[in-house]
Amino acid sequence: MEAQNIVEMLRATMDVKLERRIAGEHQLNQMIQVIGFAPNVLQIVMKTTVELPVRQAAAVFLKNLIKTLWSNPNVEPDNPMDFSLCEQDRAIVRSVIVDAIVHAPVLISVQLSACINHIMVFDFPERWPQVVGIISIYLQNQDVKVWNGALMTMYQLIKSHDVKYKGRTPMYEAMNLLLPMVYQLMLRLMNEQSAESVLLQKQILKIYYGLTRYNLPLDLITKEIFSQWMDICLHIADCDVPDSSHLVNDERTEFPHWKTKKWSLHIMVNMFRRYGSPHNVTNAKYQEFAEWYLPTFSKSVLEVLLKILEQYRTQVYVSPRVLTDVLYYLKRAVNHGHTWKLIKPFIKAFIQDVIFPIMSFSDSDQQLWEGDPCEFIRLKLISYFEASLFLHFFPADNYAPYATPMSAAQSLLLSICKKRKGILSLAISAIVQVVSSPDANNKQKDGALHMIGTLAILLVTKALYCAEMESLLTTYVLPEIQNPAGHVRARAFWVMYSFCTLQIKNPELVAEILRLSTNALLTDKELPVKVQAATCLQMFLSCQENTEQYVVGEIMGITRELLTIIRETEIEDVTKVLQAIVCTFRDEMSLVATEVCQHLAITLRRVLQSKQSNDKTQTALSLLVTFDTLLDVMQPHPDVLLKIQPIVTNVVTYIFQHNITELFEITFELVYELTTKTISLDMWQILELIYRVFKNNSIEHVACILPSLNNYVKVDAPALLSNPNRLYAILDMCQMILTSSPGHNAELYAAKLMEVIILQCKGQIDAVIHKFVEVALARLRREVQSSDLRIMCLQVVIAALYYNPQLLLSILDKMSPESNESISSQFIKQWLNDTAVFVGVHDRKLSVLALCTLISLGDAKPPVLSEVADKIMPTLILLFDGLTGAYELRAQEEEDDEEDDEEDYSDGCGDPLSSDEDDMDELGLEELSDSGNEAFRDIFTTSIDDEKNGTAVDEYCTFKEVLTGKLERLTIFVCLTLISFLSMSCHTVLSAQDQAWYALLTSNLTPEQANVLQNVVRIADQRKSAKESKLSPNE
Repeated sequence: MEAQNIVEMLRATMDVKLERRIAGEHQLNQMIQVIGFAPNVLQIVMKTTVELPVRQAAAVFLKNLIKTLWSNPNVEPDNPMDFSLCEQDRAIVRSVIVDAIVHAPVLISVQLSACINHIMVFDFPERWPQVVGIISIYLQNQDVKVWNGALMTMYQLIKSHDVKYKGRTPMYEAMNLLLPMVYQLMLRLMNEQSAESVLLQKQILKIYYGLTRYNLPLDLITKEIFSQWMDICLHIADCDVPDSSHLVNDERTEFPHWKTKKWSLHIMVNMFRRYGSPHNVTNAKYQEFAEWYLPTFSKSVLEVLLKILEQYRTQVYVSPRVLTDVLYYLKRAVNHGHTWKLIKPFIKAFIQDVIFPIMSFSDSDQQLWEGDPCEFIRLKLISYFEASLFLHFFPADNYAPYATPMSAAQSLLLSICKKRKGILSLAISAIVQVVSSPDANNKQKDGALHMIGTLAILLVTKALYCAEMESLLTTYVLPEIQNPAGHVRARAFWVMYSFCTLQIKNPELVAEILRLSTNALLTDKELPVKVQAATCLQMFLSCQENTEQYVVGEIMGITRELLTIIRETEIEDVTKVLQAIVCTFRDEMSLVATEVCQHLAITLRRVLQSKQSNDKTQTALSLLVTFDTLLDVMQPHPDVLLKIQPIVTNVVTYIFQHNITELFEITFELVYELTTKTISLDMWQILELIYRVFKNNSIEHVACILPSLNNYVKVDAPALLSNPNRLYAILDMCQMILTSSPGHNAELYAAKLMEVIILQCKGQIDAVIHKFVEVALARLRREVQSSDLRIMCLQVVIAALYYNPQLLLSILDKMSPESNESISSQFIKQWLNDTAVFVGVHDRKLSVLALCTLISLGDAKPPVLSEVADKIMPTLILLFDGLTGAYELRAQEEEDDEEDDEEDYSDGCGDPLSSDEDDMDELGLEELSDSGNEAFRDIFTTSIDDEKNGTAVDEYCTFKEVLTGKLERLTIFVCLTLISFLSMSCHTVLSAQDQAWYALLTSNLTPEQANVLQNVVRIADQRKSAKESKLSPNE
């Protein structure tokens, strides 16, 4: 293989002619399975004689090649990769790739670092222990030019261990060797302040941050070592940054010294947040460390942070990310009495000279307002409020797009006022002083209003302030609706939006707010004002009582204006307003539902086809949710539904045909809504698309797909069965899930759907019932780790028994057992052994019906029944006892649901802390644990579950009919709640028919079980009499 040929192929991929680009990419893809190809591509990346664009193209191609074809050790043996790079090629790549990144220019080293990360995820340490030695050699090299590549490789070694399934011990062992080296290198670099040296310092700080971001290895980083690194971070954070005033703002943030300072503060914020806050550490093992950290470092850290804030106060430039980290550290510090004492003397200056200016309207805000009002809305109004509340609870470093000085200032203000006594009144006084001053300019008014809106979440919970808030809104906020400055009008609406949960006693004030909001939405010329007025309108309609009357007269105009804004701006928040309007004014919406649906479809198509929208996925999701809302709201208007369903169906078709996977979840919810009551011909065609989507995307969206498939089975079973391909597609999807073992939940869904099909299509799928049984039993033959899945697969076979016992037994007899015992015998024994594991009403009910069917077969009974006859009656009694408990639980849950389940809002606004107190629950929402998966059985109901269905069966009556030899399908189903079973008197009923069989069934009954049996018969008689009396023509 000639390297020059590969170079020409790579060069072709950059050709201006599309045909040549496609041809070059095709040729490269044809080569990927050739042994030696990947090492050759890497050699091209390394060749300095090849032009840089070709080398860069080779690096990108190599990165994608490694990500796609590098061997994955977690691939299941029964589901191997189609192709992976051979070990020979992988060994060559590993042997030279560190050299490549060390000597590569920056544009190429970035691509190679991604390659190294992927290789380390799968090959370190087992296949690539040498990489640690290679890094150490380069770190000891005196040539400064090789350090950056070595440090980048070391950083990727740490990042590769962020994946959950990789243990961190091998990485920590490597750090035992490497961390002291980079520490010494850092000390050496700090003596020189050239741009190259500072960037290397930044890379070292990123390494230390990555090493300690989620775990602090106390064995590796002792208190002495930790103190050394803290000294480095403090020194860098404290150093003055060289003048960068000659740079524009975007360039200043990328100035190497500011980037290094940013990473030093990242480290300190993360250390304090995760490991340095007593009683709020992420793991109890860090408690002792936290108690040492707080008194040891608080004073020195806060001195540095206060110096940075003083620079900001005196108009010295501070980069946004540095300022953000300073504010977040202080936000944490106010929760501890030790650090609060150090901060408290400066708090008034913080509020007036730091927080207030940050939250005020700036010149850059004005430029954004005028240049891109849509972006202003996304960044400066609603999103900032939501982001500040979000970041108030969650770590800022995980959500970099939201981590800004403004959101940090909001979070700090809220935290100080919430946690410390007297600060809220201090902040309110400062706010009122500004808004009441005749000399305050519009930028200052915006800052004061911004602060009061931020504190709204706290003020509405304080009785002392609640009484004054109506007056504050009337006196200082509503008048600003008439302010000539658009940003002040928008901020005024934002403040009212923030106070939407305030229980306003004066209905005239609510009416005035809604009138002003409506008027601004319909007539204001500034887009941000219109949008903020719309969100204010939405929240007051949702949170205040009896508000619809003030808006209903303008609802058509409001709806059309919202549609216009959505179509022109694609702003997600406006779509949410429309959803709320649709839900609130249901009857009025029926007049314009079709128009709304058409507008939404046009807007969605444009959003999906747009290449400019940065958040088009979120906007598209919001639009799809609006479709879902419309379908739900228009259920009482079937004539309207007939008009809007084809529009929504076309939207679904477009998404499936273009394989827009990120929208599949909500799209399948639309499919579910469109198939809940009837299934149109178009929706049957959608089923074909669902099958294609499933095949193309494997089983990624199983949880979304199966509820819709359940509708196809239940809502129109005749249409399903009229075309064999439809049933085949659903069965094939279930089979793929159960044979590929994608995960516990997916397999449960698939097995449950198979059971639903059998029960729903009783007597109509004889030709394919064997496939259901074979798939379920095949899954049972493989390892089943959960009892839930084992029971669900058993229930597929149990349902087949209830469907047609003779047919099932013949299917089982034709199957080849893996032992001398027949399949039917194995199945029945497993069933009886697992009875105690069956839970819920449905599972037990189906077993009762199937067992009753089985023991009533007479001479057609399988031979194994005689062998296990003494277990059958106790099993039935156990099932009835379980049903009693299940019904009692259901009744209790229904009773609980009827109780008031509304929880009073609380943001944790307890009493403020004194100066000596610490906040003991500061992590609060930060470290939420998974709550587990919900039970899914209620999604898939069948005829035996449906109390309104004429085919529903009363288990007690069925059992009695079995005993009397008169098995019937009774149309009674009675909720069983408080029944206990004690006594026996059915001997005379059955003994006349089959004394021998009865003796086998009852031979092992205890006196208690015999009593239960009598009560079953008595209850059955009562229910049958009740049924007959209801059916009597004399009544």
